Amino acid sequence: MEAPSIGESQPMTDDRQVHFETFVAEKIEEASAARIQTLTTIFDRVEKTVALRVGSAWTRRHYDGDLGLVVAPPNETSVSLVFVQSPDGNTAAADPRVFGGGPTDKHLIYEGLSRVAADGVLAGARTIHPAAFFSVWHPELIALRKDLGLPRHPAQIVVSRSGRVDFTSLLFNVPDVPVFVIGGALGLEQHASALRDRPWIRPIVVNGDTLRPAIDRLRVEHGIRRISAVGGRFTATRLVDDGLAHDIYLTTGPRGGGVPDTPWYSGAVLPPVSVTTRKEWTDAGSRIVFEHILIG
Repeated sequence: MEAPSIGESQPMTDDRQVHFETFVAEKIEEASAARIQTLTTIFDRVEKTVALRVGSAWTRRHYDGDLGLVVAPPNETSVSLVFVQSPDGNTAAADPRVFGGGPTDKHLIYEGLSRVAADGVLAGARTIHPAAFFSVWHPELIALRKDLGLPRHPAQIVVSRSGRVDFTSLLFNVPDVPVFVIGGALGLEQHASALRDRPWIRPIVVNGDTLRPAIDRLRVEHGIRRISAVGGRFTATRLVDDGLAHDIYLTTGPRGGGVPDTPWYSGAVLPPVSVTTRKEWTDAGSRIVFEHILIG
């Protein structure tokens, strides 16, 4: 029997299930041990701009209040972008830690509040690495997600215009967590075998350049009404240009670096934006700024 080629690996075996359980335990241990700072609110106009707040006693203490969630109209999906950037606006980097957001940004914002209420987490295929799996890991955030009546893990959503998807990545090999792959018909056809072996993965065909029909299908057919989009910037730009992205959770770290000239939006015309919340904290003597920004 020939070994499977890259991108066409066999679905999870018992050994891979053990690997996932180990992965989860390590992520929880890391988040639990992290030194998470307390944010200071510079201003918060969330009551004038959003309709829902979420939080627990623990998150309110560290975030300095509740997180504001944009609530989309009944026939739309709430899509939030999540980025960390350098002081000069670069977002592309082999390791986002280069920007200096530190454990507070990683565990409280990025792997925490920004997705704690999400039905699904969306990423472009080019940002998926072998150990990628998007969820919340701090025990307090796991508890908050449970209190919100949501499954332990959000659905995993991958967007690939070209159909280049590596099915060896962890997120494609956890049968208990639904996965959606959005891409063109020809691109998805080349993965027919990998998809057939993984019935928990649902392909969603995109005809044309817009992602709106696919996002609508996720909401109407699968109940995914809130999406946290974590990268990369080209996928984020598509979501903005399609009128799908409502807001962005943006952390600005204290360090330069990353790939030059890589702002989170790379399109022709960025719609009007307004900062509804600004908070800051200090880590290792450096100031870090978090902003909740409405788009359009």
